[in-house]
Amino acid sequence: MTKAGPASVEFRNVSMRYGSVTAVDNVSFAIEAGKLVTLLGPSGCGKTTTLRMIAGLEIASEGQILIAGRDVTRLSAADRDVSMVFQSYALFPHMSVLENAAYGPTVKGLGKEVARDMAMAKLALVGLKGFESRYPSELSGGQQQRVAVARALVLEPQVLLFDEPLSNLDAKLRRRVREEIRELQQDLNLTVAYVTHDQEEALAVSDRIIVMSNARIAQEGAPRELYEQPANAFVADFIGDANLIDVAVTRVTDGSADVALGPLTVSLPARGLSAGPARIAIRPESLLIGPSSDASGLPGTVRKCAYLGNHLDIMVTTAVGELFVIQYGSREMLPEGCPISLSFAGSGVTLIPPV
Repeated sequence: MTKAGPASVEFRNVSMRYGSVTAVDNVSFAIEAGKLVTLLGPSGCGKTTTLRMIAGLEIASEGQILIAGRDVTRLSAADRDVSMVFQSYALFPHMSVLENAAYGPTVKGLGKEVARDMAMAKLALVGLKGFESRYPSELSGGQQQRVAVARALVLEPQVLLFDEPLSNLDAKLRRRVREEIRELQQDLNLTVAYVTHDQEEALAVSDRIIVMSNARIAQEGAPRELYEQPANAFVADFIGDANLIDVAVTRVTDGSADVALGPLTVSLPARGLSAGPARIAIRPESLLIGPSSDASGLPGTVRKCAYLGNHLDIMVTTAVGELFVIQYGSREMLPEGCPISLSFAGSGVTLIPPV
């Protein structure tokens, strides 16, 4: 069997409608061959429908879908070189691990021995050598997930799809399995489209992230770009925590904006905005706490301080509203009512459009 290699995926103005309901609305994006791209968003945003259209499990109402440059818009799932790992893993309970992994080549009529050898190779790849004779009920959640991955990989698809693959695992296991998925994707140079609602998971595994909201793309980019330079309040608030503050841009000069923030004036990249109302998104770890005697900072008063092991969560009352601060390193609790001054780190402070 000749390996086709990873393939690019492209959506061109794709929409999906169910009667009067638009599940995906005029979406365009590209996934580069050999990259892992995550579709991220809340429930009902259209991310799983988008994934199912790549798989051929849903046929787009409008637009064009290309895999490796070939128009597959109207092709069935069987006619696309794509495999999918489902949220529930969808393992056959009456089949052994080996039989589950060998299901694809067996159905394609490649012969029992060929199917067995292909399945054995992929089970070894995901760390399940020696588990071949076990049944799904005898495996942990993480092991079941690995069987599902091995089954999806056995036919060496051009594109591998993951639909909320970690949602059934506990927090510690999620961290380990997401690292395994990322390592596997990089080692095998796989093209992967990955769906999740978990922003930390998306940041950890992705080359690029497509954030979806209300059936459309809100923003796409590299994980750091989306976290540090969100396009709007939705992205800022959905990916991590953000303090969202209404401000006024007083002047824009050579792409730099002067922003009135309470008693302070701060200079930020204008990002296409002109003088007038705007908002600032500030990441909690980008607020630095200093002594109240620092006149260059934003004065504040500690309202609450919570110890969370490796950091402190601090709520600070200021002239621009209550701000959430995360302080790493220092473990010294700040008493309620303590006067402080807030300054800003070099990143994580971003101008965004007003509501």
